[in-house]
This record gives sequence, C-alpha cells and structure tokens, in this order.
Amino acid sequence: MCLIHKNKFTNRLIIKYINNCSHPILREADYSGSFFSDCFDFYKFIQTFALHFEKPKTMSRVCELTGKKMIVGNTVSHSNIKTKRRFYPNLQTKRFFIPEEDKWITLKVSTSALRTINKKGISACLKEAREKGFLINK
Repeated sequence: MCLIHKNKFTNRLIIKYINNCSHPILREADYSGSFFSDCFDFYKFIQTFALHFEKPKTMSRVCELTGKKMIVGNTVSHSNIKTKRRFYPNLQTKRFFIPEEDKWITLKVSTSALRTINKKGISACLKEAREKGFLINK
C-alpha cells in the first residue's frame, strides 16, 4: 500500500492517513495499483486531504463576546523612527455559569467584556454576541 510521490514528507503524511483513514473514498480504493500511483488528480487529492489534517490547530486572539482582536500600529523611538508592532487585546479565559441553561461555558473574553458582563449579566452579553455573530457554537 504505497504511492509514488515526489517528496518524502508528503509520502509519509499520505501513507499515515491512508492506513488509518475513515474517509469512504480512501477506504475503498486500491492504492497498490499502477492507475492510482500514476494518476496526478488522485495524487493531488490525497496530498490536500492529508495536509488538511496536518495543519496545527491554533486559537485566535479574539474576544468571543466583543470581537476585539489584534490591531497594528507603530513603535515610535525617540528619534521618531517608526517600526511596525502589534497591539493584542487583554484576553482572559474564564468559566461562566448560565443559570437558564444550567451549565458552565468557557469563554476567551477581554477584560472590558468582563466589566460588561458584571454590569449587564452573562445571559444578555451572550445574546448580544450571538446577534452580532461573534459567538456561534456556544
């Protein structure tokens, strides 16, 4: 069960995902045949399929209630030389109890959003965030 590929890195990824794959097309196909090993479209499909799952999962630095995110600005020196820099929001990971649903949720929120939660309540803030499209799955 081996395909002929151009570089070793993709070959390892593809073999790794072909051997324990639950995708129906990959499960039912015969990989040892010369048709699949010579077919460029199949090679491209397998390569993108394998690399799709190999990407690292990173959390974005975005407040889930207000949508605050990184902005770009300048660091200005004493001699007025400007170099690009990033301003990150002050994000904190917090657990909140929602009494209406009787469950806990974990949110990554900015400190200004925490003040808003203290003022309005978690239910009202969640409702507003869902309406604005910041909070989708929670």
